Amino acid sequence: MDDAWFELNRAFWDERVDSHVRSDFYRVADFLDGWSPLRATEVAEAGDVDGLDLVHLQCHFGMDTLSWARLGARVVGVDLSEPAIAAARSLAEEAGLADRSEFVVANVYDAPAALDGRTFDRVYTGIGALCWLPDIEAWAQVVSALLRPGGRLHLVEFHPVTHWCLSEDDLTVKYSYFHDGPWVWAEDLDEPGSYADADATFDHNDTVEWNHGIGAIVTALAGAGMRIDALTERPSLFMQRWPFQVEADHQVWVNPPELPQIPLSFSLLATKPLVT
Repeated sequence: MDDAWFELNRAFWDERVDSHVRSDFYRVADFLDGWSPLRATEVAEAGDVDGLDLVHLQCHFGMDTLSWARLGARVVGVDLSEPAIAAARSLAEEAGLADRSEFVVANVYDAPAALDGRTFDRVYTGIGALCWLPDIEAWAQVVSALLRPGGRLHLVEFHPVTHWCLSEDDLTVKYSYFHDGPWVWAEDLDEPGSYADADATFDHNDTVEWNHGIGAIVTALAGAGMRIDALTERPSLFMQRWPFQVEADHQVWVNPPELPQIPLSFSLLATKPLVT
């Protein structure tokens, strides 16, 4: 699956790693002092991960991955970006977590081969990951291949209705939920900077992204033999989606109470059944 879309998106993420590591948004210094970027809802729904083997797909530079290691998991982070993986390995050393973590450069679709067929108790995917993948059915097959029988997927994502359909300025519907093909974002259409540093400038700003509806995600996982255990929609997001939103906590942005409360993100738990 190393196609043009992959190289374009890899260049986009490669260039942003250093800016993100240095940004106030990611709070790397706070992380090294013990702060965790995992939201309380994620930790609660994950349950006890102590002693479990966990693989984090599309891990960026590994802060969430290493936060699971701090909770006792043995972790492997996978990402398409070599600079991101290099930064993750460095962060693991600084945090004293190198003995509980491993980081691998790989396209998500190549992860089972890149990990030599190893299997895990948990597959974790953090928010803002699935939009970079063109084939949700193939992704679900990867998840199943990486899980041991009885293992669980823990997915946290943008809600596809509000992230992809509504206007950039208000709560009106602007785009179709049932969008065929990729969204190709050209440089002249993009805002400068990134979600982590609005003032940064980059050379690689074009991306190719895909909207996967919740129905498509659930159906793909069911087709891969997974059992859906829970699907939770939340009125909060890790970033400010619209200018009128307020920050209820670090990286917990919500609509103010006088506005409609709508789903901004969701989490999904699914289990690979035990072999009978």
